Amino acid sequence: MEQDNSKQRRLGRWKMLAVLAVCAAPLAAAYFTYYVIKPTGRTNYGTLLDPRQYPMPRLGSSTLDGQPTEISAYQGKWLMLQVDSGNCEVACGKKLYDMRQLRTAQGKERDRVERVWLINDNAPLDTMLMREYDGTRMLRAPAAALQAWLPVEQGAALTDHIYIIDPLGNLMMRFPKDADANRIKRDLGKLLKASSIG
Repeated sequence: MEQDNSKQRRLGRWKMLAVLAVCAAPLAAAYFTYYVIKPTGRTNYGTLLDPRQYPMPRLGSSTLDGQPTEISAYQGKWLMLQVDSGNCEVACGKKLYDMRQLRTAQGKERDRVERVWLINDNAPLDTMLMREYDGTRMLRAPAAALQAWLPVEQGAALTDHIYIIDPLGNLMMRFPKDADANRIKRDLGKLLKASSIG
């Protein structure tokens, strides 16, 4: 009888220790994560920009046929924006392709997104390229005005980035050179989901 009681007490202690271990595990994991792994707290891929520092200017831009049109004409939608020469070499073509695919990947939300290519010179555009990226808003804008407005990552050029402008006309995000389209897709999806405007 005495031996049975001793066995039960030992078993009870083990059960109590197991319950304590289960309760303490989340606390230990949180401590380890915070003090050893040190999370950054950043979940976005693109660099968030302070829109107050980059108000949308009048660029003096025009359509390909010379009609004056400002980028503000597309306000009310989310804008994916790139800047490049009309010659549109390999990197330019990749950004145009990525922007088209990113918009399509938003599914039923795609109509909330516009693609804008600001052409920073007078180089003639290839007709096949224009057809391939039909639906992209193509505007010519003075290089100096674009340089004064759009912030560039250190060590990069203006033509390296894709930018996001919100439906209120705020420049709010910039993606790095040779950006990963899948990670841009996640950021854009989160923006569209979180926002009721545009």
